[in-house]
Amino acid sequence: MGKNTYPLLIIRTENVHTFAAMKRMKIFFTCALMLFLVTCKKDSSQSEVQYVLVDYYVYLSQPQYGLLNTVGNWAYIPSGVRGIVVYHQSPDVFIALERNCTFQPSTSSAVVSVDSSNVFLADTSCGSKFYLTDGSVAHGPATVPLKQYHTSYNSTSMTLHIYN
Repeated sequence: MGKNTYPLLIIRTENVHTFAAMKRMKIFFTCALMLFLVTCKKDSSQSEVQYVLVDYYVYLSQPQYGLLNTVGNWAYIPSGVRGIVVYHQSPDVFIALERNCTFQPSTSSAVVSVDSSNVFLADTSCGSKFYLTDGSVAHGPATVPLKQYHTSYNSTSMTLHIYN
């Protein structure tokens, strides 16, 4: 018979270097992903305000909402999570903001009210302040703006629809 011949395994050096580089890249991206996942945890004190269905009609002809006929005025509405404040921004534009403060919103005292300046919504329990005109944060500890609802105004029937 003949000599026993064994197949030769030939490894080209450029393939070894490519394989090693790919292995290093895989390790690098795995570590980077793990670092990203560990450092990107959500701040539990800034959790989202509970979702509730809002489909509320405000009739500006009713006495309790008469102030809303004037630009710059506001009124509290019994809807949403902890109530809604409606601000009449311009002739046909109304802003509807959730009264549930965004800092620790699950606590029962996390409610904002219009302060004496009529410029801010303030949460007296945590000290956060928000602008009445758009719900953005004026002063923390809250860092998330107030939840804003959609509004639609019919000037003929003097009806304001607030919805999400």
